[in-house]
Amino acid sequence: QVQLVESGGGLVQAGGSLRLACTASGRTFSTYAMGWFRQAPGKEREFVAVITWSGGGASYGDSVKGRFTISINNAKDTVYLQMNSLKAEDTAVYYCAAGPNVRTVLSGGISRSWGQGTQVTVSS
Repeated sequence: QVQLVESGGGLVQAGGSLRLACTASGRTFSTYAMGWFRQAPGKEREFVAVITWSGGGASYGDSVKGRFTISINNAKDTVYLQMNSLKAEDTAVYYCAAGPNVRTVLSGGISRSWGQGTQVTVSS
């Protein structure tokens, strides 16, 4: 499986911005889609965004549409999540995921890889 390392989390005021990064290593040739999920305390893990390795097919969860943007830099094996107009309810641990296709990233299975997560805290 591919190894994923997230970075860029932190504390930001409501209305502010953060950019998360997730760098893949290992079996990257088997990775064709990457995405972001988040999990707030006491809540289930929630889909945030997904993108194909070619940079197409970007899709977003309803709660972040129009505020977050996912992008990918193939040369650096890195996917980014630009988060603007942050709200207190965006506070969560953000996880990067990778898989051989978008369906696997979204639905799971043994081919989906996870990063260790990065904390994002938005103060109101």
